[in-house]
Amino acid sequence: MAEKKDGSRPHDAPNADALAQFMKRGWKPTPLIDIKPAPANRFTKARRDKVSAEFPKVRLVIPAGGLKVRSADTDFRFRAHSAFSHLTGIGASEVVPDSVLVLEPKVEGGHTALLFVHPRSPRDSDEFYRNAKYGEFWIGRRMTIEETQVRFGIEVRHIGNLEAYLSDEVKTYAVRGLSDVVDKKVEKRKKKEAELLVFLSELRLIKDEFEVAEMQAAVNATNRGFEDMARQLQNATKIEKGERLLEGTFFTRARIEGNDLGYDSIVASGSHACILHWIKNDGAVKNGDLILIDAGIEMDSLYTADISRTLPVNGKFTEAQRRIYMLVYEAQRAAFAAIKPGAKFRDLNAAAHEVLAHGVSAIGALPISAEESLQPSVGLHRRWTVHGVSHMLGIDVHDCEHARNEQYRDGELKPGMILTVEPGLYIHPDDELFPAEYRGIGVRIEDDVLITETGYRNLSQNLPSHPDEIEVWLSNLIR
Repeated sequence: MAEKKDGSRPHDAPNADALAQFMKRGWKPTPLIDIKPAPANRFTKARRDKVSAEFPKVRLVIPAGGLKVRSADTDFRFRAHSAFSHLTGIGASEVVPDSVLVLEPKVEGGHTALLFVHPRSPRDSDEFYRNAKYGEFWIGRRMTIEETQVRFGIEVRHIGNLEAYLSDEVKTYAVRGLSDVVDKKVEKRKKKEAELLVFLSELRLIKDEFEVAEMQAAVNATNRGFEDMARQLQNATKIEKGERLLEGTFFTRARIEGNDLGYDSIVASGSHACILHWIKNDGAVKNGDLILIDAGIEMDSLYTADISRTLPVNGKFTEAQRRIYMLVYEAQRAAFAAIKPGAKFRDLNAAAHEVLAHGVSAIGALPISAEESLQPSVGLHRRWTVHGVSHMLGIDVHDCEHARNEQYRDGELKPGMILTVEPGLYIHPDDELFPAEYRGIGVRIEDDVLITETGYRNLSQNLPSHPDEIEVWLSNLIR
């Protein structure tokens, strides 16, 4: 059942008028202490200026989105739309659901940024203690309009005024599906709004200094999360759902150092590693098996890491495990070697698949030559490696998803881009084309890479990936 008009829930007890009046008295002023401009402000203004230059003389509306129901009257933890956060710099701990950014065109050119928010619940309102979604008694103190303006350097207005504001005849483009008010009041302009969504996505292809720092922080936190899981490997072998012990261990690190997980963690022991998006994580962890872990921590700024490692549960690779692992490792080295400004994004995939195809052929699994399989019209080796080797990374784990092919998948690598490098090989336990000793082995190695003026910087290089280094690393962590 939905909440009542005052924001209370169907099962909340009614309040007497006397209590309603009593709740409004006896409160001293409680301003937030030492409000300072957010560190991202210098960068967010430059981002908004780029949007302004692309869409002159048009009002642009970018909502944060609202709460989504998980079950009955409980909601999922709120996460703002990526374009809203990118242009405002408002992180997870300070964002208010239903906020809306408006870029209002100025007569003299450019735009004025306006931020419509649901501000702090005044103590003389019933919302303060009755509204389970917005009341301070329920969810904690939000910033006032004045405090929000100081914090983010944007002119701030009450969200209650948005509908009237959008009622005029100014030409407007909006990001849709995030706000009922915006969708109702703004005339649909399908082609132009699609162009806006594309531009907002492509704007994130090149990361600025703030974004690179946040990405490195996310990677560093994620590295520590992998160390936490490694320390729990042997404990995980002692319980029925050992994968979930490791999943929970990483989630603890994510909540301590960041905002949340960047995506559902994949903790895939044994043949579960052959299921690319294994997120049930309800399997046993057995000594002698490999465990593939794909996980990333999202910071309060919403920038997330995305790292995969495949580890021997008991600390030592078998001969068969090492052979498959080294094939993937060498494929990743080949992809790294293809990274440089001006190279094609697709070059990474081609370089990695060259190694994988020849490796699979050498084992005897391919019914044709590696050279024939590598032809675009054939690709039989992809039976064991069906996913792409790379994707853009940033405020979304699969960042820039609306970017045009010519700017992304068919585009050139440019300094400031951050992307993954993640070849994998997956041999299902019932795959009779591979010799028996390799069946049930799944390996993926994934690192996060910043394109530089001269090549690249591996942001996650401090997490070991060579099998010899992994064995030493695990020997210092497994007890």
